[in-house]
Amino acid sequence: METAAPTGGPLDFLAIGLGPFNLGLACLTEPLTELRGLFLEARGEADWAWHPGMLLEGAHLQTPFMSDLVTLADPTSPYSFLNYLKESGRLYSFYIRENFYPLREEFSDYCRWAAARLSSVRFGQRVREVVYEDGAYTARTDDGTYRARRLILGTGTPPYLPESCRDLPGDAAHNSRYLHHREELRRKESITVVGSGQSAAEIFHDLLQSLEPGGYALNWVTRSPRFFPLEYTKLTLEMTSPEYVDYFHALPAATRERLGAAQKGLYKGINADLIDAIFDLLYVKRRRGPLPVRLLTNTALDGVDHDGTTYTLHLHQHEQGREFTLDTQGLVLATGYRYRVPEFLDPVRERIRWDEQGRYDVRRDYSVDAAGTGEILVQNAELHTHGFAAPDLGMAAYRNSCLVRALLGGREPYRIEKSIAFQEFGA
Repeated sequence: METAAPTGGPLDFLAIGLGPFNLGLACLTEPLTELRGLFLEARGEADWAWHPGMLLEGAHLQTPFMSDLVTLADPTSPYSFLNYLKESGRLYSFYIRENFYPLREEFSDYCRWAAARLSSVRFGQRVREVVYEDGAYTARTDDGTYRARRLILGTGTPPYLPESCRDLPGDAAHNSRYLHHREELRRKESITVVGSGQSAAEIFHDLLQSLEPGGYALNWVTRSPRFFPLEYTKLTLEMTSPEYVDYFHALPAATRERLGAAQKGLYKGINADLIDAIFDLLYVKRRRGPLPVRLLTNTALDGVDHDGTTYTLHLHQHEQGREFTLDTQGLVLATGYRYRVPEFLDPVRERIRWDEQGRYDVRRDYSVDAAGTGEILVQNAELHTHGFAAPDLGMAAYRNSCLVRALLGGREPYRIEKSIAFQEFGA
């Protein structure tokens, strides 16, 4: 099957991957008749969901509902979260709830609702390779071929496992598949959660809620010196702004690397209310008797052995410089996500700008093509060049407005704010 624009010839753009960022772009480009584009998603429509393994009941976003797919770019869009609530008959309930933060389950449902209303989305299209020929990019899938003048890469950040935890035998699970393993985990004699962020905290809290007298032993291991809360003060939030992205991008690469390492607490911390809820739950449960729970800080996981039933974790306490082991039957690795360059780009690697570490060398306008003409644009692959605004849902509409402007040769159907912060970031 040869798939091209409805009137023949290459499409204006081809977007690969359908996470919230590209989905938001699909919503914003849907009404723009002058743009012809398609969005390819490897998963089938029935299997597609946002972080399905972490849709814990009661868990909510860490950003308000206005950080939906479209509102901060176009508050009048029919693809807004509020319109989803209205069409679902739940708008008044959300209003009475008086909580700005959508449940993670309903945000996933909202994304599915929006995707089902778009004419440009194609599910079940796993891209096998992209080549450049006859002045256009050709993406080949198992079902067909798609051609476009521009690529937008939104393949997301896959689950990351440290070297010591890759290819483990047994049923150790990354947190992205926690719900698929939860019932099996609860039947074990001991469970250990490794990680320091929001996902680790949510899983630990979920398992702690289910812990009854005589039940499993529960451990939480983090290499962080303490359980860091997400910094969410308003002047800090101004760092997710166009001005800060301008400032960060203009810094020397070495400075950006140093800042990136130091700023993880600004976007990888734990919701403060959840930290308090964990403590309160520990307090309640310990009143009933001995509590088989350990929380280990400053502790890194250096290696893992498995004897067929039990994992032996080789741990290192940084401040004391001591090594010790911990045995556990269940193991959940909440070790985050990292961007990985998709293999389907191998045939066009010479057309992409790379930095010294083999990452995209992303320009301020989110382009990475060597020609400098905006042929290849990226979504959430620019943490090292644009700072922690890259994975932030609240900045997605801003970035998508910039991408639409690039696709339209400078025209802004969605007005792009350039100055929103009270503070100055540079001299």
